Amino acid sequence: MPRTLVTSALPYANGPLHLGHLAGAYLPADVYVRYLRSAGEDVVWVCGSDEHGAAISMRAKREGRSEQSIIDTYHELNQDAFARFGVSFDIYHRTSAEIHHETSRELFAQLVRKGGEFEERTTEQYYDPEARAFLADRFIQGTCPNCASPDAFGDQCENCGKDLSPRELIDPRSTLSGAKPELRATKHWFFRLDEHEAWLREYIAEGRLDADAAPGSHHDPAAWRNHVVGQCLSWLDAGLQPRAFTRDLDWGIPVPAVEGHITPEEAAGKVLYVWFDAPIGYISATKQWALDQGEPDRWREYWQGDDARLVHFIGKDNIVFHCLTFQATLRALGPEWNIAENVPASQFLNFEGEKFSKSRGIGITMDEYLEEFAEFPNHVDAMRYALLRGAPENKDADFTWDDFVAYHDKELADKLGNFVNRVLVLTHKYCGGEVPAAGGSDVASVAMAHGRQTLTGVATQLDRFDLKQALEQAIAFVDWANTFLQERAPWKIAKTDPDSPEIAAALHASAQCVGFIRILFAPFLPALADRLAELTGSAALTWTEAVNRLAAEQPLLPAGTSLGQPEILFAKVHDRKDDSRLKLIEAQKVKLAAALSATPNLAPGTPNPVKPEITYDDFAKLDVRTGTVVSAEPVPKADKLLKLEVDLGFERRTVVSGIAEHFDPAALPGKTVLVLVNLAPRKLRGVTSEGMILMAEGADGRLQFVAPDGEVAAGSIVS
Repeated sequence: MPRTLVTSALPYANGPLHLGHLAGAYLPADVYVRYLRSAGEDVVWVCGSDEHGAAISMRAKREGRSEQSIIDTYHELNQDAFARFGVSFDIYHRTSAEIHHETSRELFAQLVRKGGEFEERTTEQYYDPEARAFLADRFIQGTCPNCASPDAFGDQCENCGKDLSPRELIDPRSTLSGAKPELRATKHWFFRLDEHEAWLREYIAEGRLDADAAPGSHHDPAAWRNHVVGQCLSWLDAGLQPRAFTRDLDWGIPVPAVEGHITPEEAAGKVLYVWFDAPIGYISATKQWALDQGEPDRWREYWQGDDARLVHFIGKDNIVFHCLTFQATLRALGPEWNIAENVPASQFLNFEGEKFSKSRGIGITMDEYLEEFAEFPNHVDAMRYALLRGAPENKDADFTWDDFVAYHDKELADKLGNFVNRVLVLTHKYCGGEVPAAGGSDVASVAMAHGRQTLTGVATQLDRFDLKQALEQAIAFVDWANTFLQERAPWKIAKTDPDSPEIAAALHASAQCVGFIRILFAPFLPALADRLAELTGSAALTWTEAVNRLAAEQPLLPAGTSLGQPEILFAKVHDRKDDSRLKLIEAQKVKLAAALSATPNLAPGTPNPVKPEITYDDFAKLDVRTGTVVSAEPVPKADKLLKLEVDLGFERRTVVSGIAEHFDPAALPGKTVLVLVNLAPRKLRGVTSEGMILMAEGADGRLQFVAPDGEVAAGSIVS
């Protein structure tokens, strides 16, 4: 049987992932993999945390923590968020694992021993004389030569987006010490990417190397997305250059000594370049998966097997590294290694017209959504659906809360949920809750034919990585099913002829439509599919089993199948009887408006602007009291949150505050603080917060307590 290895870009373990990340490389891959599994394919999906590189070291230094502490925190946070979103990796590994270090060092050494794949170069690199360390690109800041932003990094200006090199910066400075760096000579090993240019051009231009795949099979790769090919060809047209695969850093995988090529002295103090190390993580993750299966050599079937295919799901910022650098690395290792059949890279998802930005408070992270929308019914499928319907497959897209509500209310609730509910209600009313026999009517055959056609169309789109179009076809089938039921109107027939066989025929056909809906939506909305399987009273059919039943002209839900009691699958946001879900959305809009009202990326020394004018009545609504911190402790799995117990004089309250990065909880008991006490309670990470601590932000970005000058009794009103 042909095998498919699917990879998703390894996310950096230096912070929580936001919805844009989920929409780019993980949710599309999950849909595709779930489909392949249901279609009976041999597929393995690997991913994991990328735990090396300068970004992690920078965060560790900024927060005064170890790199290991940083990666442990965010590996666990993101792994948990993926699982709760139903992202079904076969393994979620990490590049700090020993098997990854061994694999990376071994493959690097193999390339070195081959000869011709590397060249040694002594170059000048910035060095911090105070920190006594060579500086990676991200450890250098200076003035951008393009837009004059004073805080451009050595690899890119985040203000104008221009790619840079450290030596282009004006007045460079070290982010470690603030010192002016100096150029010093250092030796590195450069991978001869330029030597692979000819075959890479052919590979990219044709979208694949092997043109002998059988049409219609999963080995018939779809054409690569235009923006993927275009970006790669632009690099090829500019001419590929050798790329350093080593760095002068103290965090990463140590460069191995290779007898006759690299001495221990030459390797000392150097680590493997993260863009060599990270994609190797796909290989080491597959090795670990094979070990977990009790078949340690099985990984080779997916990386080196003649009948195996490799597919990378990534975002567009990783295109060049996956399509050029990594494929050249695989080819350099030897012809036995498979190269990618397709790289369906997504473009970027923006948030309400803005880029996701943690520092500006723009957007929402995966863990925040899961926590804040925990009481929103079917909140995981609701967000999966919104992200997939607006997926940035071929162009940048924009997530808005209004779109989220529209997709949920108009499509999931009004169309899909309403149809299933009507079928259950009518079947219980007229057929005792069991799927009736079709009788001699051709009504069922009409529904089965349309369902079969849709199943084929969705499969074709999924095989071509056109997931957005596949989902559009699936929801179009729900539209058709609603019209189908409305036109046959068994409730009208029952008024004049309650024994008419047309009632049973219409409900038999409609039940089959519910069966089709469960199969069609299973890759996209797994929680919905599981619930529909329970409501239809039978074991869930796989995609292949459904196709086989159709081929044998058998119904998906046989006559006599017991159906569950009617229920609301998707409770609408705009509900006149319950505004709880609307309040959640409105709270997000208020939060976003506050973030957008702040001035982003202020230059050092620039004052924050005054917020919009309010009246005295607005101010008078705030009830601020003095309080004394009684105890403080970290909130589990939340790197920013502390749980404080505060004595207000008249009572004690629990307050969850995002100050963990600024204060040692052991030093807080006894502190006098100001508390906004009439703020509506809010649950954060499972802890109900009953107020807000007021803080001031210093010029260095550190938070400071705001407290009275002198002793004031707890509970005193601030006015």
